[in-house]
Amino acid sequence: MVKIKTRSLVFIGLAMVAGLIVIVTWTSYGQFGRSRYTSPPASAAIRIAGKQISIAYYAPSMHGRKIMGGLVPFGTVWCTGANWATKITTEANLEMGGLKLPAGSYSIWTIPTEKEWTLIINKQTGQFHLDYDSSRDFGRAKMNVRVLAAPVETFKIDLRSDGGNKGTLALLWETTEASIPFTVVQ
Repeated sequence: MVKIKTRSLVFIGLAMVAGLIVIVTWTSYGQFGRSRYTSPPASAAIRIAGKQISIAYYAPSMHGRKIMGGLVPFGTVWCTGANWATKITTEANLEMGGLKLPAGSYSIWTIPTEKEWTLIINKQTGQFHLDYDSSRDFGRAKMNVRVLAAPVETFKIDLRSDGGNKGTLALLWETTEASIPFTVVQ
């Protein structure tokens, strides 16, 4: 009878340890899963001249922080979003700020300053936001910058139709809008 009690106690002890391991693992995983990407995925898409152009990115929010010249330092390469590099996919050849971009997928990076921004189109996609490789740049173009009347809390990329085969790519966050016109080349 003593052996049965000992076995029962061992079984109960092992079950408690296993349960504790499951709870700790589940709780830890849940916290990492929630906090790993606090910037949610977002996208923008447009059809111009019958061709689809889409952008996939992660959209960080201000949360009371200074963004331009603060969280996003002036004069350095920024991944233009958060988490993973922002990706543009185009079914059409585009002309953008002097760049003749063939149809395909690219990553978008920027160099913001107070007065002007530089758009970087990079041939590499799928990289983490800190893994910028300038040797893979397709090209660079200047962007127009303007101050917005009201702040934009969450970073947004907007694709706008300007009629015919023309459009604008715009980046909006805090009180800044950086934009560049593009043309769908047939």
